[in-house]
Amino acid sequence: MPARRFLASTAVFASVAMIWWLAGRAGWTNAYLLPAPSAVIAALSDLAASGALLKHTLISLQRVLLGFALSVALALPLAVLLSASRLARSVLDPLLEFIRQIPPLALIPLLILWLGIGEAQKLGIIVLASFFPVFLGFRGGIAGVDPKLIEVGHVAGLTRREILTRIILPSALPELVVGLRISLGYSWRALVGAELIASSAGLGYMIIDAENLARTDIVLAGILVIGAIGLLSDVVLRFTIGRAFPWLSADLEAAHA
Repeated sequence: MPARRFLASTAVFASVAMIWWLAGRAGWTNAYLLPAPSAVIAALSDLAASGALLKHTLISLQRVLLGFALSVALALPLAVLLSASRLARSVLDPLLEFIRQIPPLALIPLLILWLGIGEAQKLGIIVLASFFPVFLGFRGGIAGVDPKLIEVGHVAGLTRREILTRIILPSALPELVVGLRISLGYSWRALVGAELIASSAGLGYMIIDAENLARTDIVLAGILVIGAIGLLSDVVLRFTIGRAFPWLSADLEAAHA
């Protein structure tokens, strides 16, 4: 079944590439607006040969993974706190909901004033983009735990900590997994915006710099690299979760189907 799904996915990508190539050959597209696949591949080869592609990719990967890790580290304990404390919900819920409605890119001017134009500002944008999927996913998972399981834990004499770690957290894991996957994707989506201001390296910077130089082939090359690494990172995340929590394998397969 996995091999069949892999072949089907490969066929879809190959079909899109073939349509793209045929559209260019037939003159249906403007070569400047949508360069042919061969031009994009040539641009990727030049970037790889010069070492620029590896440099930009590693810097962006570091930013995305660090921002994603910070989001998870902030979202998980906050979701537990708000799920356990009515006072915390009444105080923090309106503020968090207000922040959730604000696009992270709209906060760039303030983040520059507060955090400067270094790495902190870029990480701030990624964290703002990726925080809420984890937070809401985990909180929704906690809220969906069967109350009867918690009652059984009380009857068995489990402490609040044991109920949290042995009943609530395992029951909330499927929703958390969905939140983690969405959050990781949002981290990559926020990358270009994070590298929009005062950057000298990164895939987002490479795309923006290529746009200024009217190099559409490099713009498309950067987009393809981000998509490919984002897809690979999702595969690695699902594999890691499946190995750490084998009972979630069915949920991961269902989510990927």
